Amino acid sequence: MAKKQVTMDFTFFKHLWMFYQKNRKTIISKYQGPTKKFLQFNGPENPDRFLRTPQYEAFEMYVFLKEGLKNLKMSNIFKAWYDRSDIFELREQGANNVQIGQMNMLDEMIRDNYNQIFETIREFGSASDYANYIFALTMGTGKTILMAMCIFYEFVLAHKLPKDPLYCHNALVFAPDKTVLSSLEEIQTFDKTKVVPAEYVNFLNSNIKYFFLEDTKTDLNTVDGSDFNIVITNNQKVILKKEHKEKTAGERLFKYISSSAGVLAEAADVLPNEEPEDDKDLIANNRFYKLNRLPQLGIYVDEAHHVFGSQLARDLGLNRTKTSLKLTIDEMANNLKRSGSRVVACYNYTGTPYVKKTILPEVVYGYGLKDAIENEYLKRVRLKTYSNIRSDEFVKDVISDFWGEYGENRHENMLPKIAFFAPTIEDLEDNLKPSLEQVLDDLGISSEKILVNHERSDNDSIREFNGLDTPKSEKQFILLVNKGKEGWNCRSLFAVALFRKPDSTIFVLQATMRCLRSIDKIQQTASIYLSCENAEILKAELDSNFRMSVNELENAKGKEKKLFKISVTKPPIEIKITRVKKTFDIEEIKEPEKITFDFDKVSTDKYKILARTIEDVKMGKDLDKQTESTEDITSIREKRKFSRTTLVAEIARYLNISCLIVERILERAEEELEKILECVNEYNEILYDHVIPKIFRSIYKITEREEKEPGKVFLVKEPESGYYEISGDPEKTIFLCNYKDFSCKSFHLDTYCFDSKPEMELFIDLLKSSDIEKLYFTGMLTHGQTEFYISYIDPESKMVRHYYPDFLVKKGDDGWSILEVKADNMIDDAVVQAKKEAAEQFAIENEMTYSIVSESEVRSHSFNTRKTNLDFLAEEED
Repeated sequence: MAKKQVTMDFTFFKHLWMFYQKNRKTIISKYQGPTKKFLQFNGPENPDRFLRTPQYEAFEMYVFLKEGLKNLKMSNIFKAWYDRSDIFELREQGANNVQIGQMNMLDEMIRDNYNQIFETIREFGSASDYANYIFALTMGTGKTILMAMCIFYEFVLAHKLPKDPLYCHNALVFAPDKTVLSSLEEIQTFDKTKVVPAEYVNFLNSNIKYFFLEDTKTDLNTVDGSDFNIVITNNQKVILKKEHKEKTAGERLFKYISSSAGVLAEAADVLPNEEPEDDKDLIANNRFYKLNRLPQLGIYVDEAHHVFGSQLARDLGLNRTKTSLKLTIDEMANNLKRSGSRVVACYNYTGTPYVKKTILPEVVYGYGLKDAIENEYLKRVRLKTYSNIRSDEFVKDVISDFWGEYGENRHENMLPKIAFFAPTIEDLEDNLKPSLEQVLDDLGISSEKILVNHERSDNDSIREFNGLDTPKSEKQFILLVNKGKEGWNCRSLFAVALFRKPDSTIFVLQATMRCLRSIDKIQQTASIYLSCENAEILKAELDSNFRMSVNELENAKGKEKKLFKISVTKPPIEIKITRVKKTFDIEEIKEPEKITFDFDKVSTDKYKILARTIEDVKMGKDLDKQTESTEDITSIREKRKFSRTTLVAEIARYLNISCLIVERILERAEEELEKILECVNEYNEILYDHVIPKIFRSIYKITEREEKEPGKVFLVKEPESGYYEISGDPEKTIFLCNYKDFSCKSFHLDTYCFDSKPEMELFIDLLKSSDIEKLYFTGMLTHGQTEFYISYIDPESKMVRHYYPDFLVKKGDDGWSILEVKADNMIDDAVVQAKKEAAEQFAIENEMTYSIVSESEVRSHSFNTRKTNLDFLAEEED
């Protein structure tokens, strides 16, 4: 019987991500301490976070692969996922019977193809001893920053846990060509404080050594056996050009009696019977062997697709034939293994998870072109195609259209630019440039705005090209030949034009994508000008590499936002508040004679996992009954089983005290040690929530001192420029000019941009209530523009953060009320509750009240009875 054709339409990376999302808290709870700090510092709960959503999600997956899945190869991960083994035991559970049913349906769908899918994934990486992962983030989403952050995270953990084989002590970064190589300098120049918790920055700055192999004459001077080196090179600088052959016994013996020394002697391992042909070969081999002497090497391949399409498959082994790059990495892995070290893993970063519509098996995270446009990480697209048109006519219409659309309107103080791609230097010089000069002359535009850049360009042109994305550049019309198609991060490029068909079809896709990088605080639109022939090529390449149609590309767009210039109303609003400063003094006291843990008073309900099932049961011909059952499935939780020794060690480690002290305290406890072990082994949480705090309080006396600091704060600071620039949805924005009758009651800013319609609806109801004296929307300014904030402790990171509540309301003589609008499903969230607790304490100290208003409550007041929110406030106070 013929074997079924295997397709990789089964997007395993999506199901892996779904599993992680569903079990995120359980998974993260088992991570190392520094790892948790990295995630919390860059996570959505931090209002000052730097990373974009796709960068953070990809980093989450990176960490999950390492600390959750222990750097397993993709075939092993897929097998464990399918078998529900190890960490994937959690996959059996659903929030309700519907989800379980969906999972069962998924299992049925892939069961028939399991062996074929498994074999495809296994064969993809079967020849390598190391794990190979692909992160597919479309251009413009920040792959370089993501790569840098992953390396910084690796080095911090390697420093904290130097003997743990999971972490990289050194990093080798491959770039496909010089253009991308230069863009990787950002790994060194990037401000680490934006993505690395403050306590680790000094260590990284003091210990990381950077090596850029920019040309064949640069030697690699790393110290053998050293840690925290980042070597950045393109493929050709260390690549093996001669295939490895197995040596005979005589050849191996000859190695040891050979008078050759150093690099040449070692090169015999890979280049038997041949010596390097020249100095360049000698340097390349020297680099290769210097890298082999770096322990715990992590390999990062940037722009892994360095040619879109089938080249990626060849470079990463999809069609099972090794390229020079793949051979080089495999040979490094073999050499490191022989020396007692290893390649930890190979991490590939590319713009697409597809090759010829087929999903690459080792993709672990994907974020596509359409998502990037719709979430405003890229510009929108405006495509204009031409048929039956000559080259000079094409240039004339393109320039007229571009100049009318963009002109000299600066964005972030940079002039908009258009790039023309010519197939050859001769075509550029003989046809494109003269046509462009004529059109510019007809429009009265200086030809000084033209910049030509290709392989024969002089240093001045190269310097101008490198400075295009700066305010000082006056160039707007860029003529290129096979340059700037990849790794060119020119955000002020607003258009590209391609008339003649290039030799490579993928070039059309590469070239057209160059103008999509985002600029400004609101989403801009880029223009792509193509001949019909090139438009057809673009259509095919979009389908092959992104599974996306041209219509989807044109129609993809983010939310309709506008950049508002918002002024502070005069005089600035100032209110009196009292901030409470608490100081805790800790004094060591005598060890207790006896300690009682009172386990019978500890409620364990919050530690239980409960599965709730709802079913419809037929009662008769026309009657249905819904039944509900709850099952305690806490037994599935992975628990640490403590012994006497490990319990003592864990408490001592946590409190940073002697094991002997802990042991004496436990021996004197009212409860037998067996009882203590029974309780903490049944619910590990009891150890940290109850036992350790009890012991801490028994050996330390804590004295709390409280200082009240009364003062005044401005609801908004005066901006230096005279206004704040804030992007907002016009449909959720209110202007003072439309509510002038209420100017004495509200609007400390002349414009309020709300995050949600319920917020806006509540504001309008309160504004129109005759019993409301003052009303200010205070949730809009969250980046240091206001002094009105509430400090709280984040429940996960345990770090102090600032909370900016939505509304400050004064109701006659009843004083001020603080209101927060939340979606119904978010009210019980741990962070929301932590903010609530801090806000209630703040309100008490300032003779205020604090309330959380659910969106459903806002809607019922707005659309049903239309009763005023004054009544609502009264209900909350009651």
